Amino acid sequence: MPLPQQRMLYVGRQPPREEEHKIRHHKTSAWIVVEMKRWAGRVALVTGASAGIGASVARRLVAEGMKVVAVARRIDRLQAMGNELKGKPGTLIPIKCDLTKDDQVLSMFAQIKRDLGGVDVCVNNAGFCIPNDLLKGSPKEWRDMLDLNVVALCLCTREAVASMRERGVDDGHIFHINSIGGHRVSNNTSLNFYSGTKHMVTMLTEALRRELKTSNIRITSISPGLVETEFVISSGFSEEMSKQIYSKMPSIQADDITNTLIHVLSAPPNVQVHEVIVIPTKTD
Repeated sequence: MPLPQQRMLYVGRQPPREEEHKIRHHKTSAWIVVEMKRWAGRVALVTGASAGIGASVARRLVAEGMKVVAVARRIDRLQAMGNELKGKPGTLIPIKCDLTKDDQVLSMFAQIKRDLGGVDVCVNNAGFCIPNDLLKGSPKEWRDMLDLNVVALCLCTREAVASMRERGVDDGHIFHINSIGGHRVSNNTSLNFYSGTKHMVTMLTEALRRELKTSNIRITSISPGLVETEFVISSGFSEEMSKQIYSKMPSIQADDITNTLIHVLSAPPNVQVHEVIVIPTKTD
């Protein structure tokens, strides 16, 4: 994101490239720190927070002083994270919820309203993949992916925006953790239906932007390439296969996606960063 240009005087010489890079990095970091202060004490909901990108985002938002509602089915992991983060500027509130159960999602939002007032930032991170070719897959596999990757995302978004509007919050932010698979067709045919759900997320992001354009509530899709997390194993691949994938293909870390999210969240309230694709260098 471009920053206001500041000229620096170097008498008789140009600034070395590495020195110029340090100056730009320092200005960017200082700007993010200042802009993130407006989120201190406010409430963020992070789904799929027990591991990977979700856990990374939850930790960072707590470090930035936010009250983070961390949601997943593995409550033991969330509770351990909450204990780990005690003493940080913000707080982590773990809630066990199966996002594919509508009643549990609505109960979760009711609890957030009762205990915290409502949601100011919603990070729709939860998602999963059942790898199978379209011609070999089953309706149950397709429905399971749709229920979490699309329907749960839409329900959490609907409830989060309703929470913002009910309280007159006009600077809230919705994040969809999407995928590079939402922008192209993978060469791996077993990812075809998963990629289809992520293409829906790409379209739904733009549709929501249009529905929200009379307000200052922002919507951002962040589409990672291969991220080194538990996602591959949780998708049904063996640990050995997971190691092979990461050894053969360039990947990035969960914190790389978190840093991107913080950069977007810290943008001035009138700036809409709508779509970000984050992939490793040397990616095909």
